[in-house]
Amino acid sequence: MHVPDGFINVPVSAAAGVVAAGAVVVSLRGARRELGGTTPAGGHGGERTAPLAGLVAAFVFAVQMLNFPVAAGTSGHLLGGALAAILVGPYTGVLCLSVVLLLQGVLFADGGLTALGVNILLMGVVTVVVAYTLFRALVRVLPKKRRSVTVATFVAALVSVPASAVAFTLLYALGGTTDVPIGTVLGAMTGVHLLIGVGEAAITAATVGAVLAVRPDLVHGARGLSAPLKLRVDGELVDARPEAAPASAASPRPVLFAGLVISLILAGFVSFYASADPDGLERVAADKGIDKKVEDHAAADSPLADYGVSGVENVRVSGGLAGVVGVGATLVAGTGVFLVVRRRRGDTAEAEKASVRG
Repeated sequence: MHVPDGFINVPVSAAAGVVAAGAVVVSLRGARRELGGTTPAGGHGGERTAPLAGLVAAFVFAVQMLNFPVAAGTSGHLLGGALAAILVGPYTGVLCLSVVLLLQGVLFADGGLTALGVNILLMGVVTVVVAYTLFRALVRVLPKKRRSVTVATFVAALVSVPASAVAFTLLYALGGTTDVPIGTVLGAMTGVHLLIGVGEAAITAATVGAVLAVRPDLVHGARGLSAPLKLRVDGELVDARPEAAPASAASPRPVLFAGLVISLILAGFVSFYASADPDGLERVAADKGIDKKVEDHAAADSPLADYGVSGVENVRVSGGLAGVVGVGATLVAGTGVFLVVRRRRGDTAEAEKASVRG
């Protein structure tokens, strides 16, 4: 659902950019708590969440390259808001998606630059807010079991995608550059994105479920459950407490390494087999005439535009290299941002302690 330049007029795009910027500022403050807080087991959340957040951003970038078919001639891809929010927290999740969308727009000419605020608002704010609000509500009423987290994840991710489509329709109603009836846009967008939401839900639930199976303490959305979560140590399940798990089990490095390898494989190899059909927004835009005033991307001459490396003639190699570069760039940029946010949290905490001692 990467909105290009020309779908939404300049005033509304600018207003969306202001709202998105405000959301990012709020998220920077909130992420300091998520990245620098403590876990229910007593450990320091920032020691685990900061590098995990960078990996989540890289993973979202990789999976967004994997368009899957949802209808005849139409594909969809992960938006990632629900996944990021549940794994590392809603504020950090907004930052994850913002990093991904910024790099996609600047390096890969995916999503308009003047529409960057629109895209962050739709894919990085609306999806996170809707998904995490619904997720927390479901976790409160469902049995306090690990399976409930997976079920809540599935439902939250499913709903977040058509919610983003509805938000796009609202922006189009306010500042669409073509004259297409709003009811037509709403029906087409919600219909196709309900189907895409099923794929989003399956990918998100599978990913969160996999992390829950091996390291439930790394899942932000699983914190605070009354039933004790378990770690698998030497083939046996033990309570996820520092005194119950050895130091090797407490280290997130194996999970981080596995996640990075999976991201590189998805972006560098599996992406070649992704559906080449237009995604939901592109299909609706072409069918309904929303794209009549679409503008050329300002970064169309980027050496990585359209997820290929300029000068590499082999399509498979070109796409694979672009995917690997994208995963690496997102990992570095994301981890850098989150480490800085976490460090500022630590500096603030030390300053507060010093003032109390003084």
